[in-house]
Amino acid sequence: MLFRKSKPVQQRELPTHIAIVMDGNGRWAKRRGLPRQAGHKVGAEAFRTIANYAKSIGLKYLTVYAFSTENWKRSPEEVEAIMELLERYLGEAIRDMSKNRVRFCFFGDLSRLSPQLQEEASVAVERSKQYEGVQVNFCLNYGGRAEIVRAARQFAQDCADGKCKPKDLTEERLSELMYSAGIPDPELVIRPGGELRTSNFLLWQSAYAEYYFTDVLWPDFGPKELDKAIAAYQQRNRRFGGAK
Repeated sequence: MLFRKSKPVQQRELPTHIAIVMDGNGRWAKRRGLPRQAGHKVGAEAFRTIANYAKSIGLKYLTVYAFSTENWKRSPEEVEAIMELLERYLGEAIRDMSKNRVRFCFFGDLSRLSPQLQEEASVAVERSKQYEGVQVNFCLNYGGRAEIVRAARQFAQDCADGKCKPKDLTEERLSELMYSAGIPDPELVIRPGGELRTSNFLLWQSAYAEYYFTDVLWPDFGPKELDKAIAAYQQRNRRFGGAK
């Protein structure tokens, strides 16, 4: 489905990179007397809609928090339902890739995922490399602190191997060791669902991001809500520590 650009998107410059915490699926289902799994299913469709809309308005990068390192604490039934949805979505994305022409990338430790899901993620990345539209970064089994620790360990190992020295460590060097290496930091981080916290999402990359919080639950978050977030971002005065 394609959507028209709203006036805020047409009149003002888009951020290059938007990141979204897809929060509120469980509460959406609970309010309707449905199992949490039903909320995740509708949330998956909301993601599909937003990804298509992001492509239609010319967004370059969209990063979504699909499954965190902390989400393993949920019930086995809920985790299984989420993984089944991910497998189904990636299978459909691979099948429709030539039509949608969306690039895929994955942030996180995928080794804990099922072999099938790991294979589908690998295929999606490889087959979509050629496309020039929006790049969707899925954060799966991802945590911001774990990502920083992973990068620090890699740098320490490089030092131990004689490839560099501790004094060589800079912000730029550490950024090169993140999952997001080569991708611009997000200018806008959106959190639906009414919670006012970062939840361990892109801690390194979002140092100077603008945050937008809304009470709208993720399954109800559509193109109009994304336009509101972009419009709010465009009204911010981004000083990066300086004065204007």
